[in-house]
Amino acid sequence: MKFNHIGIPTKGSFPGEIDLPHLKMTVSDHENNPYGIQWQRYWKDAPYPDLVKTVPHVAFEVKDLAEAIRGQTVIIPPNSPSDGLLVAFIEVNGAPVELMEYCQ
Repeated sequence: MKFNHIGIPTKGSFPGEIDLPHLKMTVSDHENNPYGIQWQRYWKDAPYPDLVKTVPHVAFEVKDLAEAIRGQTVIIPPNSPSDGLLVAFIEVNGAPVELMEYCQ
């Protein structure tokens, strides 16, 4: 696994907001800083578990998403938020963890 970013939920505004209507959320660019910090504001009708919408998560790149989630507690099943990317969320010790597979 390779660290990608930390997503921090907030209800307030933040600099550099990027609206993602298809995901029903607003984010900041995690690549604009060397630590991968990404602010996230979920829209009222965002279809995600409260754990994801209220607790910060760490995100890791994995080579095989299906293998990485095997035997884990999956809270958001594999999906493709953008071309060439598959993601899923698991719960580990009460915290959300995002696993990301970049597809060639």
